[in-house]
Amino acid sequence: MTKVLIVDDSPTEVHKLSHTLNKHGYTVFSCETAEEGLKAVKREQPDVVLMDIVMPGLNGFQATRQISKDQETRHIPVIIITMKDQETDKVWAERQGAKAFLTKPVSDKQLLDTIAQVSVS
Repeated sequence: MTKVLIVDDSPTEVHKLSHTLNKHGYTVFSCETAEEGLKAVKREQPDVVLMDIVMPGLNGFQATRQISKDQETRHIPVIIITMKDQETDKVWAERQGAKAFLTKPVSDKQLLDTIAQVSVS
């Protein structure tokens, strides 16, 4: 069973993603801010992180960079899931250490396929 951390300040988005993942046997927990997410990543050591970009305080790019640079967490793949769909956002996410970039709304199949893809790489 894969443990997934969702970092997103939208309760609707967290509910949608959690519902899909729970239905497919994933263990899911969530945080509303990037700061909380960084603490949870260290504490819980999830198998994958689903990260929004636009949040109050620290943004998802900054949090992804911290996860990917930290010795304790850099092995954990981060998937950016956001409303931002510019090519520059995708390039910047990759430079921060994200393993994948999805634009909301994300289909169940796209979500599950992407998690499977980053989990084996």
